[in-house]
Amino acid sequence: MYEEVKETLMELSGAAGRNPHMERVLVVACRTAADDVLLDTVGSRAARSPCEFTLLVPRPCHGLHRIVDPEEHGWQEARAVLEIACPLLSEAAGSKVRGLVGSHDPVAAVEDALNMHGFDEAIVSTLPAHLSRWLRLDLPSKVEGMGVPVTRVVGTGLGASRERSVGAGSPGSGLLVR
Repeated sequence: MYEEVKETLMELSGAAGRNPHMERVLVVACRTAADDVLLDTVGSRAARSPCEFTLLVPRPCHGLHRIVDPEEHGWQEARAVLEIACPLLSEAAGSKVRGLVGSHDPVAAVEDALNMHGFDEAIVSTLPAHLSRWLRLDLPSKVEGMGVPVTRVVGTGLGASRERSVGAGSPGSGLLVR
């Protein structure tokens, strides 16, 4: 597990493969990472100007694990999200989207990613307000406070529609909030 994280960090921090003329966009999502509204937002952003995308998935911790041992849990679930969402986001972006697993604390995960990799902007995708712990934490505003412009996306957590992903469940629709 440590080696995978180390390789990902080295790959992302390496300036050798980075195009200095491309904006770097951090996409922060977990349960909404494969929703149609996020895929559409990434596609629209990619069409505006050259950019590179990285999907950051803060490790989900459930129940008492948030208190007892949050550093030990959520790795497999976060990697599963990356395996499903990165190919869909790559298709929407028209280029490879890198994946990154972050801290169980979404604010700390974004702060770490911004400090280590210097992203130029962020897209934060959450569940609707009545379901979203990230909105209760006011994550989008906190990310803006870190000095990057933020596009806010509200998804459903149902995933991509059948047109995008054959065999996916119910169509995922959502709302783009700017």
